Amino acid sequence: MALAFKLEEGRFGQLTYIRIYQGKLTKGDTIVNARTGRDSRVGRLVRMHSDEMEDINGATAGDIVALFGIDCASGDTFTSDKIRVAMTSMHVPAPVIHLTIKPKDKKAQANVAKALGRFTKEDPTFHARVDEESGETIISGMGELHLDVYVERMKREYNAEVETGAPQVAYREAITRHSEFNYVHKKQTGGSGQYGKVGGYVEPWPEGDFEFVNEVYGGSIPSEFIPSVEKGFRSMMKKGRLIGFPVTNFRVVLNDGAAHSVDSSDNAFQAAARGAFRDVYHRAKPAILEPIMKVSVEGPTEFQGQFVRTIMQRRGIIVGTTESEGFVRVDADVPLAEMFGYSTDLRSASQGKAEYTMEFARYAPVPGEVRDELIKKYGTGLDKDEE
Repeated sequence: MALAFKLEEGRFGQLTYIRIYQGKLTKGDTIVNARTGRDSRVGRLVRMHSDEMEDINGATAGDIVALFGIDCASGDTFTSDKIRVAMTSMHVPAPVIHLTIKPKDKKAQANVAKALGRFTKEDPTFHARVDEESGETIISGMGELHLDVYVERMKREYNAEVETGAPQVAYREAITRHSEFNYVHKKQTGGSGQYGKVGGYVEPWPEGDFEFVNEVYGGSIPSEFIPSVEKGFRSMMKKGRLIGFPVTNFRVVLNDGAAHSVDSSDNAFQAAARGAFRDVYHRAKPAILEPIMKVSVEGPTEFQGQFVRTIMQRRGIIVGTTESEGFVRVDADVPLAEMFGYSTDLRSASQGKAEYTMEFARYAPVPGEVRDELIKKYGTGLDKDEE
């Protein structure tokens, strides 16, 4: 059993670094990707010494080796064809920043597609997608520098220059209180119409993004329409009613409803669920959540005051400080939205002698004044269809 932990594009194609945890691997063996179920034959096995390769015939548990020509992604488990198990994957946090990219010409467009395909395999924290509404290509990652590196790699390794939009923070929306709904979707257009009635309540659910609970008894809603109700609610989670970002920590309990022998259908109950969501959402007092980053600033002790000042100016909260041999490390929690351009400010405040690291910590509600600004910026027109 082995784990692929690094992918690299080499002269002879994709080079896959693996660590063997159990058993042995030899040239000519057939290995199975536990995620895809695909078989692959080990044609060439090498041990790396810096940038030099040493061809080997076999490796055993504890060895780190590399394979050629294996189609996989970072984090995949390889086993023999006799056992089918997968190692526990590492925790991969959701992206916290988005950036739109646009190829400068048709040649770059083809190369960008190749680059994104490779980068998403290499790095599980890097995502790429095409927005359904705008048709724009959006890349997502763990920070401004993270995405800047990949944009530069597109240019350097694939000769694909792209134009980038302004970075966008991955906000979330979440309800804060229990609220009941009782909604009827009724539409008559000649012939058979649409009818669906759903009743229940929504409440915060901190254990996950979304949960749907069916507590309908007595057949008031036929069992075949229960999945339609869930599908309708799920479809509304993609875009909240405040600023249009995904809704999280949301629980729906369905406990009542009604159906019509002729007019009820899958579409009717999906529409009823969507209407119930729009009806109940604002009564459940939704909040806007922003990603909070764990920031560590290190530099000479003489600049400690400046470090603290730059953090406090960005709505940061100091968690702790550590001093050792003339150097200090300041740990803080800072909203990602306030971290754009921080490296420039930090260099100015420390005469270029300080550095910082940043990683995602959690989501937290934004302050009231920031909430109002975000609604003014993003929320225009989201509630027009509530009438």
